[in-house]
Amino acid sequence: MSTFKVAVLEDTKKIVFHEAEKKEPGEKQVLVKVDSCAICTLEQRVYNGVMNRYPFAGGHEAAGTVEAAGNKVMGVKPGDKVAIRLLNSCGECYYCRNGHENQCMKSFIAETQECAMGPGGLAEYMMVNAADVYKMADDIDLSHAALSEPLACCVHSIENGKIELGDDVVVIGIGIMGALHIQLAKLKGARVIACEVDEKRLEVAEKMGADVLIHSEKTDAVEEVRRLTDLRGADAVFCTVPAAALAKQAVDMTGKLGRTVFYTSFHPDKPIEISPNKVHSSEQIITGTVNPQKRDFLIATKLLSSKLIDVSELISDKVPLAEVDRAFEEAIRPDTYRIVVRP
Repeated sequence: MSTFKVAVLEDTKKIVFHEAEKKEPGEKQVLVKVDSCAICTLEQRVYNGVMNRYPFAGGHEAAGTVEAAGNKVMGVKPGDKVAIRLLNSCGECYYCRNGHENQCMKSFIAETQECAMGPGGLAEYMMVNAADVYKMADDIDLSHAALSEPLACCVHSIENGKIELGDDVVVIGIGIMGALHIQLAKLKGARVIACEVDEKRLEVAEKMGADVLIHSEKTDAVEEVRRLTDLRGADAVFCTVPAAALAKQAVDMTGKLGRTVFYTSFHPDKPIEISPNKVHSSEQIITGTVNPQKRDFLIATKLLSSKLIDVSELISDKVPLAEVDRAFEEAIRPDTYRIVVRP
Protein backbone atom coordinates (compact mmCIF):
# COMPACT_ATOMS: atom_id res chain seq x y z
CA MET A 1 0.00 0.00 0.00
CA SER A 2 1.35 3.40 -1.02
CA THR A 3 0.93 6.25 1.47
CA PHE A 4 1.55 9.99 1.69
CA LYS A 5 1.92 12.58 4.44
CA VAL A 6 -0.81 14.97 5.64
CA ALA A 7 -0.12 17.78 8.12
CA VAL A 8 -2.89 17.91 10.75
CA LEU A 9 -3.39 20.60 13.39
CA GLU A 10 -4.28 18.59 16.51
CA ASP A 11 -4.16 21.42 19.06
CA THR A 12 -2.85 24.96 19.51
CA LYS A 13 0.53 25.12 17.76
CA LYS A 14 0.63 21.31 17.55
CA ILE A 15 1.05 19.83 14.07
CA VAL A 16 1.27 16.06 13.55
CA PHE A 17 1.94 14.23 10.29
CA HIS A 18 -0.56 11.49 9.43
CA GLU A 19 -0.09 8.79 6.83
CA ALA A 20 -2.91 8.54 4.27
CA GLU A 21 -3.49 5.82 1.74
CA LYS A 22 -2.83 6.82 -1.86
CA LYS A 23 -5.73 5.50 -3.96
CA GLU A 24 -6.82 5.45 -7.58
CA PRO A 25 -9.32 8.19 -8.48
CA GLY A 26 -12.99 7.42 -9.02
CA GLU A 27 -14.80 8.25 -12.26
CA LYS A 28 -15.04 12.00 -11.61
CA GLN A 29 -12.08 12.38 -9.26
CA VAL A 30 -8.58 13.77 -9.77
CA LEU A 31 -5.45 12.79 -7.85
CA VAL A 32 -3.24 15.87 -7.53
CA LYS A 33 0.39 15.84 -6.46
CA VAL A 34 0.55 19.01 -4.37
CA ASP A 35 3.33 21.41 -5.30
CA SER A 36 2.40 24.50 -3.26
CA CYS A 37 -0.05 25.39 -0.51
CA ALA A 38 -0.20 28.89 0.98
CA ILE A 39 -1.06 29.50 4.64
CA CYS A 40 -4.12 31.73 4.95
CA THR A 41 -5.59 33.59 7.93
CA LEU A 42 -8.00 30.67 8.53
CA GLU A 43 -5.15 28.23 9.14
CA GLN A 44 -3.31 30.81 11.24
CA ARG A 45 -6.34 31.21 13.52
CA VAL A 46 -6.60 27.44 14.05
CA TYR A 47 -2.85 27.22 14.67
CA ASN A 48 -3.03 30.01 17.28
CA GLY A 49 -6.09 28.53 18.98
CA VAL A 50 -8.39 31.41 18.03
CA MET A 51 -10.57 28.89 16.21
CA ASN A 52 -11.02 25.47 17.85
CA ARG A 53 -11.46 23.00 14.98
CA TYR A 54 -9.20 20.17 16.02
CA PRO A 55 -8.14 17.91 14.45
CA PHE A 56 -7.96 20.05 11.32
CA ALA A 57 -6.28 19.25 8.00
CA GLY A 58 -5.67 22.81 6.84
CA GLY A 59 -4.59 24.32 3.56
CA HIS A 60 -7.15 25.73 1.11
CA GLU A 61 -4.83 27.70 -1.21
CA ALA A 62 -3.32 24.81 -3.14
CA ALA A 63 -1.93 23.99 -6.56
CA GLY A 64 -0.15 21.03 -8.07
CA THR A 65 0.12 18.60 -10.97
CA VAL A 66 -2.47 16.03 -11.99
CA GLU A 67 -1.08 12.54 -11.38
CA ALA A 68 -4.19 10.57 -12.31
CA ALA A 69 -7.75 11.30 -13.42
CA GLY A 70 -10.93 9.21 -13.44
CA ASN A 71 -12.24 7.84 -16.71
CA LYS A 72 -15.07 10.41 -16.87
CA VAL A 73 -12.92 13.47 -16.20
CA MET A 74 -12.84 15.72 -19.26
CA GLY A 75 -11.21 18.99 -18.12
CA VAL A 76 -7.74 17.84 -17.10
CA LYS A 77 -5.28 15.02 -17.76
CA PRO A 78 -2.13 13.67 -16.08
CA GLY A 79 0.68 16.21 -16.23
CA ASP A 80 -1.58 19.29 -16.21
CA LYS A 81 -0.82 22.08 -13.77
CA VAL A 82 -3.90 22.93 -11.74
CA ALA A 83 -5.29 25.11 -8.96
CA ILE A 84 -7.88 23.59 -6.63
CA ARG A 85 -11.03 25.26 -5.34
CA LEU A 86 -11.23 23.93 -1.79
CA LEU A 87 -13.70 26.30 -0.11
CA ASN A 88 -16.64 24.38 -1.49
CA SER A 89 -20.42 24.81 -1.55
CA CYS A 90 -23.27 22.32 -1.25
CA GLY A 91 -24.98 23.02 -4.58
CA GLU A 92 -28.39 22.28 -3.05
CA CYS A 93 -29.36 25.23 -0.82
CA TYR A 94 -31.36 28.27 -1.93
CA TYR A 95 -28.29 30.47 -2.48
CA CYS A 96 -26.35 27.88 -4.47
CA ARG A 97 -29.33 27.38 -6.75
CA ASN A 98 -29.84 31.14 -7.02
CA GLY A 99 -26.35 31.64 -8.45
CA HIS A 100 -24.77 32.88 -5.21
CA GLU A 101 -22.86 29.83 -4.01
CA ASN A 102 -20.52 32.09 -2.03
CA GLN A 103 -23.47 32.51 0.38
CA CYS A 104 -23.97 28.74 0.72
CA MET A 105 -25.74 27.66 3.92
CA LYS A 106 -23.45 24.63 4.34
CA SER A 107 -20.21 25.85 2.80
CA PHE A 108 -16.66 24.81 3.65
CA ILE A 109 -17.55 21.41 5.11
CA ALA A 110 -14.53 19.80 3.51
CA GLU A 111 -13.25 16.26 4.04
CA THR A 112 -10.51 16.10 1.45
CA GLN A 113 -8.27 13.92 3.60
CA GLU A 114 -9.68 10.86 5.35
CA CYS A 115 -7.59 11.43 8.49
CA ALA A 116 -9.18 14.76 9.51
CA MET A 117 -11.79 17.36 8.60
CA GLY A 118 -10.60 20.31 6.53
CA PRO A 119 -9.52 21.29 3.03
CA GLY A 120 -6.32 19.26 3.34
CA GLY A 121 -3.90 21.11 1.08
CA LEU A 122 -0.98 20.80 3.50
CA ALA A 123 -0.21 17.34 2.17
CA GLU A 124 1.77 15.53 -0.49
CA TYR A 125 -1.35 14.48 -2.41
CA MET A 126 -5.03 15.36 -2.63
CA MET A 127 -7.98 13.46 -4.06
CA VAL A 128 -10.54 16.01 -5.24
CA ASN A 129 -13.65 16.25 -7.40
CA ALA A 130 -12.98 17.14 -11.02
CA ALA A 131 -15.36 20.11 -10.75
CA ASP A 132 -13.00 21.73 -8.24
CA VAL A 133 -9.88 21.43 -10.41
CA TYR A 134 -8.94 24.37 -12.66
CA LYS A 135 -6.33 23.94 -15.38
CA MET A 136 -3.52 26.51 -15.40
CA ALA A 137 -0.98 27.53 -18.06
CA ASP A 138 1.81 25.03 -18.67
CA ASP A 139 4.47 27.62 -17.85
CA ILE A 140 2.98 28.93 -14.59
CA ASP A 141 4.93 28.89 -11.36
CA LEU A 142 2.78 26.66 -9.16
CA SER A 143 3.55 28.75 -6.07
CA HIS A 144 1.77 31.57 -7.94
CA ALA A 145 -1.09 29.27 -8.93
CA ALA A 146 -1.64 28.49 -5.24
CA LEU A 147 -2.78 32.10 -4.79
CA SER A 148 -5.75 31.60 -7.12
CA GLU A 149 -8.12 31.41 -4.15
CA PRO A 150 -7.16 34.71 -2.46
CA LEU A 151 -7.11 36.39 -5.86
CA ALA A 152 -10.60 35.00 -6.55
CA CYS A 153 -11.81 36.55 -3.28
CA CYS A 154 -10.50 39.92 -4.46
CA VAL A 155 -12.03 39.48 -7.92
CA HIS A 156 -15.41 39.07 -6.23
CA SER A 157 -14.79 42.16 -4.12
CA ILE A 158 -13.78 44.27 -7.12
CA GLU A 159 -16.93 43.18 -8.96
CA ASN A 160 -19.00 44.35 -5.97
CA GLY A 161 -17.21 47.70 -6.15
CA LYS A 162 -18.41 48.19 -9.76
CA ILE A 163 -15.33 50.12 -10.87
CA GLU A 164 -15.56 52.10 -14.12
CA LEU A 165 -12.85 53.61 -16.31
CA GLY A 166 -11.32 56.70 -14.72
CA ASP A 167 -12.77 56.06 -11.26
CA ASP A 168 -10.91 57.17 -8.14
CA VAL A 169 -10.49 54.04 -6.02
CA VAL A 170 -9.14 53.86 -2.46
CA VAL A 171 -7.66 50.68 -0.98
CA ILE A 172 -7.29 50.78 2.81
CA GLY A 173 -4.63 48.38 4.09
CA ILE A 174 -1.90 46.85 1.93
CA GLY A 175 -1.68 43.32 3.15
CA ILE A 176 -1.84 40.66 0.45
CA MET A 177 -5.54 41.32 -0.18
CA GLY A 178 -5.07 45.07 -0.43
CA ALA A 179 -2.15 44.53 -2.81
CA LEU A 180 -4.28 42.30 -5.04
CA HIS A 181 -7.09 44.87 -4.96
CA ILE A 182 -4.66 47.48 -6.29
CA GLN A 183 -3.64 45.36 -9.28
CA LEU A 184 -7.23 44.46 -10.10
CA ALA A 185 -8.43 48.07 -9.81
CA LYS A 186 -5.66 49.17 -12.17
CA LEU A 187 -6.81 46.52 -14.68
CA LYS A 188 -10.27 48.11 -14.46
CA GLY A 189 -8.82 51.48 -15.47
CA ALA A 190 -8.96 53.27 -12.12
CA ARG A 191 -6.68 55.76 -10.39
CA VAL A 192 -5.75 53.93 -7.18
CA ILE A 193 -5.06 55.62 -3.84
CA ALA A 194 -3.44 53.38 -1.23
CA CYS A 195 -3.81 54.06 2.51
CA GLU A 196 -1.44 52.35 4.93
CA VAL A 197 0.52 53.06 8.13
CA ASP A 198 3.51 50.85 7.35
CA GLU A 199 6.26 52.33 5.14
CA LYS A 200 7.31 48.96 3.69
CA ARG A 201 3.75 48.12 2.74
CA LEU A 202 3.39 51.50 1.05
CA GLU A 203 6.43 50.51 -1.02
CA VAL A 204 4.61 47.30 -1.96
CA ALA A 205 1.54 49.37 -2.90
CA GLU A 206 3.68 51.39 -5.27
CA LYS A 207 5.07 48.21 -6.84
CA MET A 208 1.51 46.94 -7.29
CA GLY A 209 0.69 50.07 -9.31
CA ALA A 210 -0.88 52.47 -6.81
CA ASP A 211 -0.92 56.01 -8.18
CA VAL A 212 -1.10 57.85 -4.84
CA LEU A 213 0.26 56.76 -1.46
CA ILE A 214 -1.20 58.05 1.82
CA HIS A 215 0.55 57.36 5.12
CA SER A 216 -2.52 57.29 7.34
CA GLU A 217 -0.67 58.03 10.58
CA LYS A 218 0.90 61.19 9.17
CA THR A 219 -2.05 62.43 7.09
CA ASP A 220 -5.80 62.62 7.61
CA ALA A 221 -6.73 60.06 4.97
CA VAL A 222 -10.36 61.17 4.64
CA GLU A 223 -9.43 64.82 4.05
CA GLU A 224 -6.60 63.86 1.68
CA VAL A 225 -8.93 61.73 -0.44
CA ARG A 226 -11.40 64.62 -0.57
CA ARG A 227 -8.59 66.97 -1.63
CA LEU A 228 -7.38 64.58 -4.34
CA THR A 229 -10.90 64.29 -5.76
CA ASP A 230 -11.83 67.98 -5.76
CA LEU A 231 -13.89 67.41 -2.59
CA ARG A 232 -16.09 64.80 -4.27
CA GLY A 233 -14.81 61.76 -2.40
CA ALA A 234 -13.81 58.42 -3.94
CA ASP A 235 -15.91 56.44 -6.39
CA ALA A 236 -15.08 53.17 -4.67
CA VAL A 237 -13.39 52.39 -1.35
CA PHE A 238 -12.23 48.92 -0.29
CA CYS A 239 -11.52 48.40 3.41
CA THR A 240 -9.27 45.35 3.81
CA VAL A 241 -8.31 45.93 7.46
CA PRO A 242 -10.43 44.34 10.26
CA ALA A 243 -10.76 47.56 12.28
CA ALA A 244 -14.12 49.28 12.78
CA ALA A 245 -12.50 52.74 12.88
CA LEU A 246 -11.17 52.19 9.36
CA ALA A 247 -14.57 50.93 8.22
CA LYS A 248 -15.97 54.31 9.27
CA GLN A 249 -13.16 56.08 7.40
CA ALA A 250 -14.07 54.07 4.30
CA VAL A 251 -17.69 55.24 4.53
CA ASP A 252 -16.66 58.86 5.16
CA MET A 253 -14.26 59.08 2.20
CA THR A 254 -16.76 57.65 -0.30
CA GLY A 255 -18.43 60.25 -2.49
CA LYS A 256 -21.81 60.59 -4.18
CA LEU A 257 -22.91 57.45 -6.03
CA GLY A 258 -19.81 55.77 -4.59
CA ARG A 259 -19.44 52.21 -3.38
CA THR A 260 -17.96 51.29 0.02
CA VAL A 261 -16.89 47.64 0.20
CA PHE A 262 -16.08 45.96 3.52
CA TYR A 263 -13.74 43.23 2.32
CA THR A 264 -12.58 41.72 5.58
CA SER A 265 -14.31 40.19 8.59
CA PHE A 266 -14.05 42.55 11.56
CA HIS A 267 -12.63 41.52 14.93
CA PRO A 268 -13.98 42.78 17.24
CA ASP A 269 -17.21 43.52 15.42
CA LYS A 270 -17.91 47.02 16.74
CA PRO A 271 -20.74 49.19 15.36
CA ILE A 272 -19.83 52.36 13.47
CA GLU A 273 -21.72 55.63 13.14
CA ILE A 274 -23.19 56.35 9.72
CA SER A 275 -25.22 59.36 8.63
CA PRO A 276 -28.42 57.95 7.10
CA ASN A 277 -29.02 61.34 5.45
CA LYS A 278 -25.64 61.15 3.69
CA VAL A 279 -26.47 57.70 2.35
CA HIS A 280 -29.95 58.88 1.38
CA SER A 281 -28.89 62.05 -0.42
CA SER A 282 -25.70 60.78 -2.05
CA GLU A 283 -27.04 57.37 -3.11
CA GLN A 284 -23.88 55.87 -1.63
CA ILE A 285 -23.82 52.08 -1.59
CA ILE A 286 -22.34 50.30 1.44
CA THR A 287 -21.81 46.60 0.88
CA GLY A 288 -19.63 43.67 1.84
CA THR A 289 -17.95 40.81 0.06
CA VAL A 290 -17.36 37.26 1.18
CA ASN A 291 -15.89 34.22 -0.55
CA PRO A 292 -15.46 33.77 -4.28
CA GLN A 293 -17.97 32.23 -6.65
CA LYS A 294 -16.91 29.63 -9.21
CA ARG A 295 -16.76 32.32 -11.89
CA ASP A 296 -14.44 34.42 -9.72
CA PHE A 297 -12.12 31.44 -9.27
CA LEU A 298 -12.05 30.85 -13.03
CA ILE A 299 -11.21 34.52 -13.65
CA ALA A 300 -8.42 34.36 -11.07
CA THR A 301 -6.83 31.33 -12.73
CA LYS A 302 -7.01 33.07 -16.12
CA LEU A 303 -5.43 36.26 -14.76
CA LEU A 304 -2.55 34.31 -13.21
CA SER A 305 -2.07 32.02 -16.21
CA SER A 306 -1.92 34.98 -18.59
CA LYS A 307 0.37 36.87 -16.16
CA LEU A 308 -1.97 39.86 -16.02
CA ILE A 309 -1.59 39.65 -12.23
CA ASP A 310 1.86 39.24 -10.68
CA VAL A 311 2.02 37.75 -7.17
CA SER A 312 5.79 37.29 -6.96
CA GLU A 313 6.15 40.21 -4.50
CA LEU A 314 3.47 38.72 -2.27
CA ILE A 315 5.20 35.41 -1.47
CA SER A 316 7.46 36.03 1.51
CA ASP A 317 8.95 32.52 1.76
CA LYS A 318 8.68 28.97 0.46
CA VAL A 319 9.08 26.30 3.13
CA PRO A 320 9.26 22.49 2.80
CA LEU A 321 6.30 20.52 4.19
CA ALA A 322 8.69 18.84 6.63
CA GLU A 323 9.22 22.27 8.22
CA VAL A 324 5.54 23.23 8.38
CA ASP A 325 5.89 24.43 12.01
CA ARG A 326 8.42 27.02 10.86
CA ALA A 327 6.11 27.99 8.01
CA PHE A 328 3.27 28.75 10.46
CA GLU A 329 5.55 30.74 12.77
CA GLU A 330 6.58 32.86 9.77
CA ALA A 331 2.99 33.20 8.56
CA ILE A 332 1.70 34.66 11.84
CA ARG A 333 4.32 37.41 11.83
CA PRO A 334 2.83 40.79 10.84
CA ASP A 335 5.68 41.60 8.45
CA THR A 336 5.08 38.68 6.07
CA TYR A 337 2.69 38.21 3.18
CA ARG A 338 1.98 34.63 2.03
CA ILE A 339 4.14 31.75 3.22
CA VAL A 340 3.97 28.89 0.74
CA VAL A 341 4.46 25.30 1.93
CA ARG A 342 6.00 22.99 -0.68
CA PRO A 343 5.78 19.21 -0.27
